[in-house]
Amino acid sequence: MKTLLPLCLCLVWLSLTSNAQTKKPWKGQAPIQKVSTATKPVQKQYKGVFELSNGVYCSNDFAGARLNGVVANNDTLITILITPENTPINFSPWYAFKIWAKKSRPMYVRITYLEGVRHRYYPKLSRNGKDWTSLHNRLYFPGKAIKAKGSRPLPAEVTMRLDLTREPLWVAAQEIMTSSDDNAWSDKLSKLPFVTKRVIGKSREGRPLHLLKIGKANDKKMIMVLSRQHPPEVTGYLCMRAFIETICSDRPIAKKFRKVYNTYLVPMVNPDGVDNGHWRHGMGGIDLNRDWQAANQPETQAVQKFMREIKARKGGKFYFGVDFHSTWEDIYYTVDPKLKGNMPGLVPKMIKAAAAEIKNYEPNIRPSMKSGSAYVTSARYFFWKHQAEALTFEIGDHTPRALIKKKGQFAAIKLMELMLKEK
Repeated sequence: MKTLLPLCLCLVWLSLTSNAQTKKPWKGQAPIQKVSTATKPVQKQYKGVFELSNGVYCSNDFAGARLNGVVANNDTLITILITPENTPINFSPWYAFKIWAKKSRPMYVRITYLEGVRHRYYPKLSRNGKDWTSLHNRLYFPGKAIKAKGSRPLPAEVTMRLDLTREPLWVAAQEIMTSSDDNAWSDKLSKLPFVTKRVIGKSREGRPLHLLKIGKANDKKMIMVLSRQHPPEVTGYLCMRAFIETICSDRPIAKKFRKVYNTYLVPMVNPDGVDNGHWRHGMGGIDLNRDWQAANQPETQAVQKFMREIKARKGGKFYFGVDFHSTWEDIYYTVDPKLKGNMPGLVPKMIKAAAAEIKNYEPNIRPSMKSGSAYVTSARYFFWKHQAEALTFEIGDHTPRALIKKKGQFAAIKLMELMLKEK
């Protein structure tokens, strides 16, 4: 393949997109603007098994898949097209498919996108859909990496060399963790004596929106936790799991915390988007994390209704609210320190205390919620409507999984220590 560049370019791209600490910390995304969240149409994928002329098969017939077209260029190369659910859309091109061959053989697989879209996620491979590894080699980039809006330079397409067998190989932008996987995880937690699980609503396609209550307190003091508003943001979801599992642990601090504070969790706010392999949106065709002021979508409506009703019924307060996300690099979006909620100073103290437990780690903290700003996002909704100290907890796309777990664990431990001191 004459168009393939040397393997070293793979390492260059990986270094550009990693979340390693740089001399100049990433400034974060541009200020969030209020946009229309009225329902828009979504184009569904054609699902099935695609048999190609070179004896290769591809499938997108599973939850979380994204493959919009495929063609065999020759005996050794196939090209896959990835398109979004609708436009305009944030730059998060998710892909996920299975691939196999009649006879074991190496195959080059090229992923392409629409004009102007850049390849963002480093490929993950699995033989069973559960255990994943990163493709650290055999990855090539034809052409020059180009800077995309809000990111480092990234390639317009990517070609990978895969060893195919008769057994399907899973290829995805991140680990595939669907609503079924989340339900199994939350079911396991709900077996603990201090955890209960219930449904607070349904998504636009009718999937249940699960809520977990963690603790045996009287609901006078509460915290709220969300995740997976954006389907591809698996690293943030993994951090949320570590955070919640720490609150559910046998640590003495966790046992004390659960007697004073109840933690409420909606682990997958956008199950439709996750299961349909969306880049960003729900089945309403909009970004759910821009719908918290208008509340046009059933998913945001369900969370808001729960928070309003439990406060009215119990007379309690939400002291902290966190929404876990993923982005280019690790970053914390916080409330302007001049603004005071139900427990002033809690969030920056928690972040700095947790970071101090991680060797050579300097947190990137960016106050983004200022006086008079619209509460279009969940974190802003937590603060402006419930006076909860709020945080958008962002994990980098390529943050090492061991570091993700540490960040979630230490954030939970330090949060519990600080909040118990305030009781």
